[in-house]
Amino acid sequence: MRTETVQTSDGAAVLPGRLTGAARLSLPRIRLSMGPVAGRLALASLVLGAGALVAFATAGPSVLVPRSPQLFPGWEAGPLHAVFQGLPHDPMGLSIGLSLLLVAMAMAYGIALAAVRTLSARSIVVAIVAMHVMLLMSPPLQLTDVFNYLGYARLGGLHGLNPYTHVISQEIHDPVFRFATWHGLHSPYGPLFTALSYLLPFGSLAAAYWTIKVATVLASLAFLGLVWMCARRLGRDPRFAVLFVAANPIYFIFAVGGFHNDFLMLVPLMGAIALVLWGRHRWAGAVLMLAVAVKFSAVLVLPFMLVAVPAWRRRLDMLLGAALAAIPLAVMSIALFGLTLPNLQDQSTLLTDFSVPNTVGLVLGIGGGTPALLDVAKVALVLSVLVLLRRRGDWISRAGWGTLGLLLSLAWLMPWYVIWVAPLAALGTSVRLRRATLALTAFLILTFAPATGIYLARHGIDPLATPAGQVSSRLQQKLAQ
Repeated sequence: MRTETVQTSDGAAVLPGRLTGAARLSLPRIRLSMGPVAGRLALASLVLGAGALVAFATAGPSVLVPRSPQLFPGWEAGPLHAVFQGLPHDPMGLSIGLSLLLVAMAMAYGIALAAVRTLSARSIVVAIVAMHVMLLMSPPLQLTDVFNYLGYARLGGLHGLNPYTHVISQEIHDPVFRFATWHGLHSPYGPLFTALSYLLPFGSLAAAYWTIKVATVLASLAFLGLVWMCARRLGRDPRFAVLFVAANPIYFIFAVGGFHNDFLMLVPLMGAIALVLWGRHRWAGAVLMLAVAVKFSAVLVLPFMLVAVPAWRRRLDMLLGAALAAIPLAVMSIALFGLTLPNLQDQSTLLTDFSVPNTVGLVLGIGGGTPALLDVAKVALVLSVLVLLRRRGDWISRAGWGTLGLLLSLAWLMPWYVIWVAPLAALGTSVRLRRATLALTAFLILTFAPATGIYLARHGIDPLATPAGQVSSRLQQKLAQ
């Protein structure tokens, strides 16, 4: 291990070697440097860890795949099921094993970042692609959102019911009902994603399931490709940017491994950022609206994109592009779903055990994430965004801080949400934002590791054992019925 700092005239650290080009690309400051052996071992550990997780998940019903002890057909288990069938499936052993694996992979992630100067682009790309291919062969890990996507898609595309006004329990005789979990929740997903899901092959649940899996993996790779392109455009080393985002164990275990639709939002979001960097402002506004139509949270980036261009005419161009894209999207939404909108209200009132508002409320002794505290968090988010917009400096970093503020204000915080801020932290110039993103990653790994839940249960600790938590738990049970 060694410490080295190589700087350009503007103070940015530069990565030596391994990346060819007319100019050497700068890397946001990383003071700790490790050798190539450590870096390669870290990448190998990440790949092997992902492979081990996939092997145990495909082997048979287990706690790694929710609801699999009740229902685990071969098309869900995947083609590797026959290879790994017979591996141990003790619930306690797998829970502790997954917790230790998360910690070990987080350590490997840190080592890989520290050794990024010594890693070739090829080795990073090969490792990332290998993990994607392995996860494609896996059943959904930890959560079953993919089957909720299919439930809403079949509700509208197959049964002719509006998923914004009807619920999955109204298709109780459809085979997807047994796999879905949010039976009483109106769809919270954006109209573009919902409309695209109507194109799934409804003749076979297995075919639709694998279509979503393949689309998710391809979207993840496309997103990382855009991160690479943006880093090069900004004059920063793409090895660091992509590794910072994709080597995070949350990224591939929870996000890719859970086959979440966040990537369908992140691809146009990152595309809009790329278009701003290339000076295509009208197209940037239009493409961003695609991200908003998948998940509304993407709209938070729009004001920061506007301040990225100082000329008012270019800002108007961006707003014009956003309006021109929003009009057909709105027409499509009205044609398919009427005047109803995604159900964001129910989910925004649910609490996860260690969302920041609930944790702060417990620490302050005011009963966890109370409605009043959630309102304070929303006001704080708005004020923070306004302050960030008035500041000068790197707009990508400011957008990242705003996105981080959004995550900290959410009552319903899931681990893979960290990928919303990770690309902005990787591409921006703020070292503090990268550190904050890593700190949030560590917090999410600690709080969502199964061993943490086991420990709390053994000691009679329930973060939702408050009036606000009990209201949330009852609502969640109602929405799951």
